[in-house]
Amino acid sequence: MKVLLVNGSPHAEGCTYTALEEVSKALNAEGIETEIFQIGKSPIVGCTACHSCAKNGRCAFPDCVNDFLDLAKDADGFVFGSPVHFAAAGGAITSFMDRAFYADLSSGRQSFCLKPAAAVVSARRAGTTATFDQLNKYFTISEMPIISSRYWNMVHGAVPEDVKKDLEGLQTMRILGKNMAWFLKCKEAGMKAGVPLPIREKITYTNFID
Repeated sequence: MKVLLVNGSPHAEGCTYTALEEVSKALNAEGIETEIFQIGKSPIVGCTACHSCAKNGRCAFPDCVNDFLDLAKDADGFVFGSPVHFAAAGGAITSFMDRAFYADLSSGRQSFCLKPAAAVVSARRAGTTATFDQLNKYFTISEMPIISSRYWNMVHGAVPEDVKKDLEGLQTMRILGKNMAWFLKCKEAGMKAGVPLPIREKITYTNFID
């Protein structure tokens, strides 16, 4: 089993990475393979609603979003990490997730459906709970079980050295990793025991106009 962790910070080994690495170590200790996917510093354009993904199965913009989607189909679980920018998720990870989740939904890939997910947030001081709530919305619209820890999944610090002193935050990350590993093992055991995944209904789209 493998969990894909997405570092939504432009800093390859900054505070968000430090939090994700703690989750990764806990997963590894439980026998779960991990990979940290770095979205990088290159600008990531937002979704333009061109609907090319529905026709081609891929986003029209040839960047890290498609690279991620190629990996996502084989992943068993996901952790998305973001720094806090003005009490919200960073612009890059927001554009990244908008396009990745929309492309997956529109193309019928189903790379995320019924796979466990978690959000991890890092901040110097505040804005963490708003960002945490924002990221979780991607999971609930994609039928992804959300994995929790003993506190909201956040760490605090201006630099990685600060995060390493946030002992409660690091413990929260470790518990998150252990809980996700437990869920993955339970899901695998259920499948082996003959418990099928829920039958998916055809999606009904409505609006509020008569």
